[in-house]
Amino acid sequence: KNFRFTSMKETPEGDLTGSWATMFGVDGKEVPSRAIGEFKQENNRLTGTFRTESGDYRFLEGTVQGRKFYLSTFDGSHAYLFTGSIKGDSLQGEFRSGTHYSTLWTSWRDPNFQLRHPDSISTVQAGKTLSFSLVTPEGQPRVYPSDHYAGKIKIFTITGTWCPNCRDEQIFLRDFLKNNPDAAKDVVVNGISFERTDDPAKANAQLQRYKATLGLSHELLFAGKTDKDAAAKMFPALSSVEAFPTMIIIDKNDKIRRIHTGFDGPATSKFAEFSKEFGALIATLRRENVQ
Repeated sequence: KNFRFTSMKETPEGDLTGSWATMFGVDGKEVPSRAIGEFKQENNRLTGTFRTESGDYRFLEGTVQGRKFYLSTFDGSHAYLFTGSIKGDSLQGEFRSGTHYSTLWTSWRDPNFQLRHPDSISTVQAGKTLSFSLVTPEGQPRVYPSDHYAGKIKIFTITGTWCPNCRDEQIFLRDFLKNNPDAAKDVVVNGISFERTDDPAKANAQLQRYKATLGLSHELLFAGKTDKDAAAKMFPALSSVEAFPTMIIIDKNDKIRRIHTGFDGPATSKFAEFSKEFGALIATLRRENVQ
């Protein structure tokens, strides 16, 4: 099929192109959460995504028919459906994730509406240190701190093979290392992976398949079953772990320089900006000396 949802061409009642302030969970069943809808409309065709403080809903596609609109995506793991109506200068909609979750949302135009900065959501706890002892799927021990990491820039990302935003982040890191071979000599990247099984054999087999499928050069380390609280216990130096993924960037002298919550992937307007800022930070850290 060369269309999403329907081949009808009912004249849209509005142009949804642009940025929309959004609140999910307005049905009273949960604590409302902020998001920003980023849409592009060409006649009846509608594409875009929603950015949230934990990541984005990746590439959505759909249609606008009269006052109704529809958006969906399926990434192999998650099936998302957004439906709604144009109500003057606002949008009223429903979001469904698979068959297990649904909520209502509303959007309106507000150029001053913002999400919290992803580098401000989780902070470093005073007096707390970061350490771990894990094993690669091939059986090699990885202990931090240790000589393996000494004098290097460390990028530890709290991730999972089930998480679409984590996948986007892993691909970003893969491409950065590939496209910046000089920088790669000074950087160690580890994906600290929390999986949907607590069986190390099954989890490590999944990590090996995932690494091969994505063509990752950096190591993935199984840390336990998927749980934000478990991730927070493993990283007590962080005030909290609010999202998968969470990226921790540590300089050559083992000081945490950035904690980045969530990931604005290639479906969002922020991806290019993040890529530029990330490259600049790594360049700055490379110029610093080991003390």
